[in-house]
Order: sequence, then structure tokens, then C-alpha cells
Amino acid sequence: MYAKDVMSSPVQVIGPDDSAAYARNQMLRHRCSRLPVVDGDRLAGIITKKDLGYRLRQTEPTWRRRPIDRVPVSLLMTPDPVCVSPDSTIGTVAGVMVEYGVSGLPVVDEGTLAGIVTKTDLLRSVSVERLEGTVRDLMGDVVTVSRYHSLDHVIDLVSERDDRVVVVNSDGTLAGIITESNLAFFEFVGLLPGESERGVTMLRREAPGGPKTRRHVRDVFAVAEDLMSRPVECVAPDAPIADAVRRMRELRINSLVVVDAGDIKGIITRDDVIKGVAT
Repeated sequence: MYAKDVMSSPVQVIGPDDSAAYARNQMLRHRCSRLPVVDGDRLAGIITKKDLGYRLRQTEPTWRRRPIDRVPVSLLMTPDPVCVSPDSTIGTVAGVMVEYGVSGLPVVDEGTLAGIVTKTDLLRSVSVERLEGTVRDLMGDVVTVSRYHSLDHVIDLVSERDDRVVVVNSDGTLAGIITESNLAFFEFVGLLPGESERGVTMLRREAPGGPKTRRHVRDVFAVAEDLMSRPVECVAPDAPIADAVRRMRELRINSLVVVDAGDIKGIITRDDVIKGVAT
């Protein structure tokens, strides 16, 4: 099986002078996570939801926060992206994704953009269906945050691990999950003029403690529970890999939290599956 057998075509593209807001709207409209940036007939770059989501960090310069909506795509995109040919094998495509840490690759045929192949496309390939073993064999450890951790703290963890984080309650039970999509498409109100959140890790307390104004730093500040997705889809560690992949495809999600007898044991992601194909 080759890239041409699983790639998406035609491809939704965007221009380098289009705004970040337009890019975000196009991703939402077309249910995609990345857009090739085309300048004339030339593939100039690619912009992803990660490029948008990480710029939400509130201690970044002003232009990197919500005014980012007016910033042209050319300032945020990855220029000259890694590409594959239509005749690249699925194993080769998976290997390139793992090597460069990307989730999608433009497919270029003799200089022309022919399509795009993503990790989601690879999940539909025969190579994935042939993977043997259980979830325990591929799952990784999981990063957790309290539902009251600040947006900056969450972004730091997501960017540091290049992965999603799981949100837990005070008793360690599962509360939600935060992915790059949650960050990229979250409508953050923003700080008031002259205010700073630098160095703040926890913004709200779980237990009441006096008047509301003392329990909250400020209601407009975003914390983990404001942007997390719930309920969270889970899987048992002894479930077959094929079953886990099937659920991801059916639910159109990229991860399953691994839970055994109510305890969080880890997480299996689309990336873990792709690594299994690449090896």
C-alpha cells in the first residue's frame, strides 16, 4: 500500500497572506488539522492547529495572543515542509512522520501538490489492521493536570511533551482531556490591560474559601476545566490493538486513556500506533 492509496485529494489550501483567523475557520469548516500554504503554484509551507494553539500562551508578546487572528499565515507556518511522493510506501510515510515529529505530509508529484496524507489516513491502512498485541504493548505514560491549572501551565506541558494532557479531579479520578485541538480552537477572552498572569500555575481552588472574589483570581482567566473535552473515551490495557484503533476511527479521536479498575494506567495514541507501523 502506498501514499496515493490513503491520501486525501483534492487538498484544501490557504494563501500566505490569509489571516490566522481564516486558517482556523477553514480547519473547523473542513474538519482538518493542517492546511498547505500555496503561493501561486508553489507549496510554500504548512500551518497546523499546533501553530495556532501554542500561540495562546498568555505571557507571550501581545501579537502572539488573540490578536494573532490578524497575523498573516506566512508568519506562523512551517516553510518548505517535508513531503513524500505518491509512490512512497506506508512504512516509509510512517517512518518520516516519526522522524520529523509531524502528523501530516503533503504528497507532491513532480512538483505539483497531489494530496496530503495524515496519521488519521494511516489508521485506515492495512498495515495498521495487521498490528498484533494488546494496548499494553503500545501505550505510554500519561501527563496529568488538575482541572484548576492555568492555561499557560497546560500549554507548557502540551508543548514540552508534544502530546495531550489528562485532567484529573482532586481524588485522582478522570475529569477530562486536553488536546492540541482544544487549544487551537478555544475562544479565550484574554487578559485585561495591565494585568499579568506570569508565574501563576493554579488559578482556582476546588474548595470554597470566603467570598467568590477571593476564591478566583479573575473569572475570565482560563483554566484546564474551561477547555478540556469530556467525557473521556477509555480502553482496558488488555484490549487488542486492533479494537483500540477501530474505536479511534469510529469516534474520530486520536487517543484512548488506558484505565484498569478505575485507575489511570496510561494512554494509547494515534502516534503510538504509527510508531508500531514504522518499526
